[in-house]
Amino acid sequence: MAKKLYVGGLSYDTTDESLLAAFAQAGTVVSAIVIKDKFSGKSKGFGFVEMATEEEAAAAIEMWNEKELDGRVVKCNEARPMEDRPPRSDNYSRGPRSGGYGGGSDRY
Repeated sequence: MAKKLYVGGLSYDTTDESLLAAFAQAGTVVSAIVIKDKFSGKSKGFGFVEMATEEEAAAAIEMWNEKELDGRVVKCNEARPMEDRPPRSDNYSRGPRSGGYGGGSDRY
């Protein structure tokens, strides 16, 4: 059964292809993805690698955790499931703003 790994501290120059090539040294890589900013398209400095078996995942963690990849020391461990998060709040969904300086509306 495939096992997903989290890889943090990646160089901004690391690509999906170079991440796959690095982890292929430990076994069969099902997928390798560097997470990118949706606006700029630049790497966020972390990614996920899915190894074919648990044994290969353990070998990949042993091989890459606290080791240098593309000039950076990376962290590699088993990925945790994404947790439920509360809905995001932004300035447009809060309604009218209150407080502030008021603009002197109480003057005659």
